[in-house]
Amino acid sequence: MHLLLEPAPRGSGVQLAADCPPDTLAENWQRLILTHLAERTHPGVLIGAPLTDVRITLAAGRAHQKHTEGGDFRQATYRAVRQGLRMAAAGDGMQLLEPWYDFTLELPADALGRAMADVQRMCGSFHAPETLPESESTVRLTGRLPVATARGYAREVAAYTHGLGRWAVLPAGYDACHNTDEVLAAAGYDPDADTDNPADSVFCSHGAGYLVKWDEVPARAHVSSGLERRLGAAPAAGQTQEEDEANARRRRASAYCGTLEQDKELLAIFERTYGKIKRRGGVDDAKKAARAALHTAPAASVPAAPVPAGPDYLLVDGYNVIFAWDALRRLADGSLDAARRRLMDILCNYAGYKRCVPILVFDAYKVRGGAREVEKYHNLYVVYTREAETADMYIERATHELAREHRTRVVSSDGAEQIIVMGHGALRVSARAFEEEVNAVEKEIREFLEE
Repeated sequence: MHLLLEPAPRGSGVQLAADCPPDTLAENWQRLILTHLAERTHPGVLIGAPLTDVRITLAAGRAHQKHTEGGDFRQATYRAVRQGLRMAAAGDGMQLLEPWYDFTLELPADALGRAMADVQRMCGSFHAPETLPESESTVRLTGRLPVATARGYAREVAAYTHGLGRWAVLPAGYDACHNTDEVLAAAGYDPDADTDNPADSVFCSHGAGYLVKWDEVPARAHVSSGLERRLGAAPAAGQTQEEDEANARRRRASAYCGTLEQDKELLAIFERTYGKIKRRGGVDDAKKAARAALHTAPAASVPAAPVPAGPDYLLVDGYNVIFAWDALRRLADGSLDAARRRLMDILCNYAGYKRCVPILVFDAYKVRGGAREVEKYHNLYVVYTREAETADMYIERATHELAREHRTRVVSSDGAEQIIVMGHGALRVSARAFEEEVNAVEKEIREFLEE
């Protein structure tokens, strides 16, 4: 199993989520993992303090039908969190927090300089001082400072203001520690010596478990982390493309070997239950096959379909692509028109480089009385469907007409639409796959311009 640890806003605590496809890990196992994540306070790896302000997402996982039990995922969950924290700490991705105060200090104006110097000495911050309306000789100073440095300051205020100052504080949650190095040195915490919270993973091979050090887990993991699916196949931070490909090859080889061992184990169980399997393919079977071949007429040759002539056509379901691409979806949250324009510019560049005829289709079926509109944007045809007509309906009809004589591709992640356009003889491309293709084309264009 793989957990994705991400920083969360201050004061949000530990947030849990699951983004693992149910076809790779059953939902009952996913719920069990989330239960184990929530049932305890996870200690950090800096001084052993509780973990907070983090979002933990179940990204990938796999269960063995024979060897996996409920307790296995408990151990795997605790160790995965710990291993992720060790990886983050190794890359300076961990931060030590401490409690802070919001303070209010009212004191005579002639003591304001001393108070501001004290706040800076205590590693705090303050806003611009305010003069109280009821007394021009009294000012109010507000700000934030660590709890550790504010201890006993009320006595100092009473002393240097001769009892005229008022000091009040309220808890303000946790923020970055002001003296991290001193705290780490004083704590002397060694995560490797904390045997109650191990970071090493337990892998299974041939039905037996073995330990893998926490820093070796990414290279030896049997299951992909799922980051390729979430981040568009980008390598993890601090990892080169070559290392990522090498790790992927090792994972595939390990998974293949594990599959062979499982097949042998299942075959042995089957033979113990039902007896030895009698293999076909002996001498008698070969003779029977040869005699059958002599009396079989050769199949008539089927002429190959003619190669489509003319330009290639590319039909794109606009809103399907916008809400499938992360960049366009974020842009659409602010302005849908800006997202449409951005997609139109992208398709113009792509079509100019690939020398195809692009047709971008947008739904307008909810617009009352709307008629179909087709506008030309540079080398791109933009179609707004009429009332009661969806983009899928238009693409299906256009594909039926174009695919007879031209090579036609349809970009959409709608499963039903993909099946229909394939029946018309067109090629279908998912929105995610088309995004990768567009990125590759833009990279080639940049390289060409740099030359």
